[in-house]
Amino acid sequence: MREDQAVAGAQVTFWTYRRRDNLVGYLFVAPALLGSLAFVLIPLALVGWYSLNEWNVLGGTFEFIGAENYERLLSDEKLRESLVATTWFAAGLVVLNLSLALLLAVLLNQKLRGTTVFRTLFFSPVLVSLVAWTLVWQLMLQPEGSVNGLLGVVGVDGPNWLRTESAAMVAVIVVQVIKNVGLNMVLFLAALQGVPAPLYEAAKIDGAGAWTRFRRITIPLISPTILLTSIITIVGSLQVFAQIAVLTQGGPGTSTTVLIYYLYQQAFQFHHFGYGATISVLLFVIVAALTLLQWRMRRKWVLHES
Repeated sequence: MREDQAVAGAQVTFWTYRRRDNLVGYLFVAPALLGSLAFVLIPLALVGWYSLNEWNVLGGTFEFIGAENYERLLSDEKLRESLVATTWFAAGLVVLNLSLALLLAVLLNQKLRGTTVFRTLFFSPVLVSLVAWTLVWQLMLQPEGSVNGLLGVVGVDGPNWLRTESAAMVAVIVVQVIKNVGLNMVLFLAALQGVPAPLYEAAKIDGAGAWTRFRRITIPLISPTILLTSIITIVGSLQVFAQIAVLTQGGPGTSTTVLIYYLYQQAFQFHHFGYGATISVLLFVIVAALTLLQWRMRRKWVLHES
């Protein structure tokens, strides 16, 4: 009898309220942890392992080659061309997207009639299927398409947008900007509506003009949102694939062969899965480095982060 009471007492002592709460917490976070392990950490480890091997799926071979794929990165001329194309694409996309989104947000933040309609109009492309959006633009950008038709109305002879090197890059950037500018616009609009109106009134009383108010009040107060949108846009610009695959297939030449499309070519067209995994590691390092750089530099320009 005493032994049974001692065992029951030990069980009661073991399952304290603190341990029960900890168990409940672990059960709640377990799905997220298991998901991260299964879909993030394990795939990252496998990609790192595959990059050290040469895997020919068609030939059925899997051979450990060490750092040969990484040595190939240093001498791959087409990789350099893809990095140049990626830089041009990312720079044009980020600058145009953020500046246009901020301009639209400022205009739609005014108390004017019809702003709700324009907000819906500019945000609606975000909800459209990416492939459907790209296919429509592919038709519009043909030599006899609607874009050149509109240019012809004003006397401008439009180029072959998807078959001219400089025009192809511009076309891909513009299509992507129009598709996603509404998302950043909504984020900027929410940030602008959180700026206290008395600050603007006080600045007006002190004689500050519109540009001074924008530069000294608006930009500092929405700087956290600018940081967020810049990180999202830069990371997204390095992962654009469907638009390139549908519109230009990386051409003409290699003018629009961005890094992730070159990865696709090596892994799924040429079946060099080991080298494709190596390019994936390079892309991961670039994304991580740019994100870390922005996060470290936030202390110099983001409000309340210094």
